[in-house]
Amino acid sequence: MGSGFNGGGHRPAAFIGAATSSFTEFLTSYSPGLLPANVPMPAGPSVVASPAEAAQHLPHGTTIVAAACDVGVVMVGDRRATAGNVIAQRDIEKVFRTDDYSCVGIAGVAGMGLEVVRLFQVELEHYEKLEGRALSLEGKANRLATMIRGNLGIAMQGLVVVPLFAGYDEAREMGRIFSYDVVGGRYEEHRFHGIGSGSVFARGALKKLYHDGLSADEAVLACLQALYDAADDDSATGGPDLTRRIYPVVAITTADGFRRLSDEETGEFVRTVIDSRMRSPGGPVAPLS
Repeated sequence: MGSGFNGGGHRPAAFIGAATSSFTEFLTSYSPGLLPANVPMPAGPSVVASPAEAAQHLPHGTTIVAAACDVGVVMVGDRRATAGNVIAQRDIEKVFRTDDYSCVGIAGVAGMGLEVVRLFQVELEHYEKLEGRALSLEGKANRLATMIRGNLGIAMQGLVVVPLFAGYDEAREMGRIFSYDVVGGRYEEHRFHGIGSGSVFARGALKKLYHDGLSADEAVLACLQALYDAADDDSATGGPDLTRRIYPVVAITTADGFRRLSDEETGEFVRTVIDSRMRSPGGPVAPLS
């Protein structure tokens, strides 16, 4: 967007007299071309007949899972991006800090998802600077829904981005999880949830592994086991890559704030999962009663 200064070294009036605490609304009026929804559709191969078909050749990211625990919420994302039947990237990151008490994971077109995440991060920071306080967790979830709704036009062309949002609700003193559809519908999920092509397998695993009152460590292990099951059945989901030391991204958000586990910490959990799978390839067995 350039420096934002006019020829006299002063910021334009639009920067000084912004009447909205929404950075997205400000950008819509000042420079709409910078919004993800207004980014031109990339050209696909000459044999591709439509934008939707062109989008299939772009890197896509999956799978994200989140689970509430006794101190907040855990979010875990695999590291694989695919373009059609090709592994486009082995170490992509899909789970991000959005502010001190929340995080977001993305599934769908990877490049567009990253743009949405960056804009959402600025949106929350802009609100806090103008209002002098942070949005409530539910307010953050609503702002993200509005942003996804604004991307409906490009979603209909195949550039679909679907986020999973989670955070620690300071008012309720608990972790909460929110999912979305492509038209901006916002849904609160309870206990756990997953998005992406491998989510059906991950949610099936979590349905058997999850129970109320999990500690943070137990929730991390449950999510990693669920991702392992997803990678076992979904080619677009990447499992732990031990030879390259590429592990899932693990984030925990509690009353103390957002924390991403280091590769060393995540590696310890991954080794626990791998050791258990060596003994029982199908994973942990849930009791029948």
